[in-house]
Parts: sequence; structure tokens; C-alpha cells
Amino acid sequence: MSEHRIYQISFASIYPLYVSKAMNKGRTKAEVDQIITWLTGYDEVLLAEKLHDKTGLKAFFDQAPGLNPSRKLIKGVICGVRVEDIQEKTMQEIRYLDKLIDELARGKAMEKILRK
Repeated sequence: MSEHRIYQISFASIYPLYVSKAMNKGRTKAEVDQIITWLTGYDEVLLAEKLHDKTGLKAFFDQAPGLNPSRKLIKGVICGVRVEDIQEKTMQEIRYLDKLIDELARGKAMEKILRK
């Protein structure tokens, strides 16, 4: 699937997958939401609006109120690619979120996930 088509996928369609992945490993929806709000700056109300509006992935990250500068501390491999080496901005943001959700599902402490 091309990057252009991926960006058209609604955030609302992948959000339940993040929640399911976390909950299958004993984590909570609230923790997923905390990660998303930390990464993007969306509060609970704005996140709910984006989910309801079925905002596409590119728009979701482009319209984020405040991408957390500490996200640049996220390192590692997701889908066989080092997240810190991804050149395309939106794809890197998507993979940052994927990486954080993976860390949550693997049982990493929230303090470490949020790079505190």
C-alpha cells in the first residue's frame, strides 16, 4: 500500500487496533489514550472529535495541537525500519505511535514510554 493511501485511512479505524493490542496484554484504553495525548497534544475531547469525524492519519498528525518534542527520543525498529531514520514526516509520526503502543503491550512502564 502506498504512503498516500495509508494517509487516507482514518485514525478511527486503527485506534481500536491499538486499544485491542494493549488490552490483550493487560494494559488499558486509558493508557493508550495517555500515550496518544502525550504524543500529539490532543486532549480527551479533541481526540474523541477526531475519532468521531474519522479524520485521516495525515490530517490527524498535521492538525495535532502540539507534537511532543520528546518524541524525538523514541528509537528502535518497527516493521523492520528504524523509526529515527524515517524521512517522511507523517510516516515517522505514525511509526512513533506504533512504537509506543508496542512498548505498552510489551509491559514497559508508562514513565519510560513517555520518556520521562
